[in-house]
Amino acid sequence: MALPDLDTSVGHSFGLEFDGVVIKQITEVTGLKMEQDVIELKQNTNDGKYVIKKLPGRPKAGEVTLTRGLTADQSFEKWIKDSRFGKMSAVRKGGAIIVFDYEGNPIKRYTLVNAWPKSLEIGSLKAGDTSVLTEKVVITYESMDVA
Repeated sequence: MALPDLDTSVGHSFGLEFDGVVIKQITEVTGLKMEQDVIELKQNTNDGKYVIKKLPGRPKAGEVTLTRGLTADQSFEKWIKDSRFGKMSAVRKGGAIIVFDYEGNPIKRYTLVNAWPKSLEIGSLKAGDTSVLTEKVVITYESMDVA
């Protein structure tokens, strides 16, 4: 069921989809943005006034950080290992970050083009701590489309 035009969504849960596999245990997504350069065009008008126009330039590549609870799933580790050994033809992937509503239906999809993992960070390990262990993966991408 689609949201009415004036309603906004609560990001109930998030997923990461690469190669048709959806990882739904993502708890936080940060840094997801589309950005481009700005070109300044300096010129004189017909009446001799100096003006500066701003024009859209080249799109910039981006980075997104995904956080999930630590599980036995080795997909992030394998992906990172492949990138460290330069297997870029296998590492660069097209995929998407998906936002799900409270019923589990996808409501927004951020498609990443030529994405690959830059880093993997495991949360702090403390003896006797009762907090959930997390892993953060930073994914760099060449462009992003929103659907």
